[in-house]
Amino acid sequence: MEARPYIEPTPEEAQVLRKQAGRYLKNLREQAGLTQRELAIAVGFDYHTFISQLERGHGRIPPGQYVAFADALDVRLSDFVRTLVRYYDPITYYAIVEAADADKQSASVEGAETVVDSQNTDELSERVARLEALIAAKK
Repeated sequence: MEARPYIEPTPEEAQVLRKQAGRYLKNLREQAGLTQRELAIAVGFDYHTFISQLERGHGRIPPGQYVAFADALDVRLSDFVRTLVRYYDPITYYAIVEAADADKQSASVEGAETVVDSQNTDELSERVARLEALIAAKK
């Protein structure tokens, strides 16, 4: 495996992550009891095919639409955005969520200096390796 700075997903990994985001969106839509057309109208789109494309992993929800989607799906905005960022931009997710949690843990130890939590880095590397294995299995 080629070393990549910041563990940026390959295009294949990004596609797998977008498909996972699409399944997440579809599950939320179905739990809310909405059709694709109803969700499209609720978030201000003219065509339900955009929702279909998102659910198949062929696009990303525009960040300017996060609030509308969260409201329409009746989910907490912070949870919704956190999950989407995990799929759409795993590096940002790591920096904001996982590294921040590691910083809090190390800061809570009296007299400890803030250090990068290698366990979280190892976990992210393992997740990337699992994604690569999934991609390789589909080829």
